[in-house]
Amino acid sequence: MIKSARQIAFEILLKIEKEKAYSNLAIDSAVKGLGRNSTDCAFISRLVYGVVERKITLDYIISKYLSKPLLKTKTDVIVILRLGAYQLLFSDKIPTSAAVNESVNLAKTNKCAYASGMINAVLRKISQDDLCFDGIEDTSERISVEYSAPIELVKFLQYHYGTENTVSFLKSALEPKKIFVKVNTTKITPDELIGFLKEEGVIAEKTYLKNALELILNGAVYHLESYKKGYFHVEDLSSQLCVEALGAFEGCTAIDVCAAPGGKTFSIAEDMKNEGVLYSCDIYEQRVDLIKQGAERLRLSCIKPCVNDATVFSESFPQADRVLCDVLCSGLGIIGKKPEIKYKKLDETKEIIPIQKKILETSSQYVKKGGRLVYSTCSVNPNENRKVCDAFLKKHPDFVSVKVLPDIKRTIDEGDYLTLLMHTNNCDGFFIALFERK
Repeated sequence: MIKSARQIAFEILLKIEKEKAYSNLAIDSAVKGLGRNSTDCAFISRLVYGVVERKITLDYIISKYLSKPLLKTKTDVIVILRLGAYQLLFSDKIPTSAAVNESVNLAKTNKCAYASGMINAVLRKISQDDLCFDGIEDTSERISVEYSAPIELVKFLQYHYGTENTVSFLKSALEPKKIFVKVNTTKITPDELIGFLKEEGVIAEKTYLKNALELILNGAVYHLESYKKGYFHVEDLSSQLCVEALGAFEGCTAIDVCAAPGGKTFSIAEDMKNEGVLYSCDIYEQRVDLIKQGAERLRLSCIKPCVNDATVFSESFPQADRVLCDVLCSGLGIIGKKPEIKYKKLDETKEIIPIQKKILETSSQYVKKGGRLVYSTCSVNPNENRKVCDAFLKKHPDFVSVKVLPDIKRTIDEGDYLTLLMHTNNCDGFFIALFERK
């Protein structure tokens, strides 16, 4: 029997809830090989991502109409209620009757028939909810519920960025995701690519970065002929700004120490006009293979993919003009794309900070005199960002900090450093620091 889209979404959400699976991987695994059309797959993705990113809001609304605490409700029933509530509150195109009836059917077909009456009653009451949070007096708690972020995260962001920026940041994370691409300027110009994409039925709009485009399309970019020809690669504006800060030039020697899956590497190679040499590294061979595949598709021969541990100095690398260490991090800047990240405890970050420091320390040894080093993360946590960089400068008087992209708008003043935020820079949350060796 062919499973309905809602049934598949239910199974994915149950896996995320019970096994702590990543939403994007769980979705890819579930829909792969189903032979479904793009509309079905898009609906499944919308339901899953929507429920995950709005979980706190949904639980708050659901709890108002339950006779017992949500924690005492069976997980399967909670997932069905969340799915139904999400459709009622955040999906205008889905009729109330369809959202309620299909949720009741899910209960009956997933051994939760005993709860079908309760599910029906609760969802019908939710369909009349006005989604007003004014009754929550505490500001942090109201932000937490309205924008579905743990109270710990809300207070953390308020402390570092202020309430207004916290609200804007969390609100932006809930908005539809944009697709940005970097034009492969070794093969085509932005204007030429816009014309090529138009013939493929894709709208491409210019951005504030000269070689970056925003795409508006149905379906995946990977099916486009322009993608197969290597005319572009998908890369958020934040990563493109990071590469711009690095300032690679034609014929230089560069190292990208934590490169996979390769987006920044490809942009660096294009800035080098595919001349010189760019060592592109990752600790896992299968991830290095992703770099190889991308470089081949884009015809970027200056890239030398290699397996390497970024925390350990390698004598096989030469002294370089440009070194990029885009280190592993908490990912707090990309909660819009990976919403489950925002539900993690902030304390977990403490475990990776020593690794971040070690990678920066090791990377600095590859930089020649007069060369430049970029440290970056896709996090907005200052403990992973400016504190790591301040400690590095204190320990290394042979390096000086350089102001990152002075013309880019800043949300907060961090001196030479730059923290990008979604609502300010139309991109992922991201941190960039630039150092030069004396």
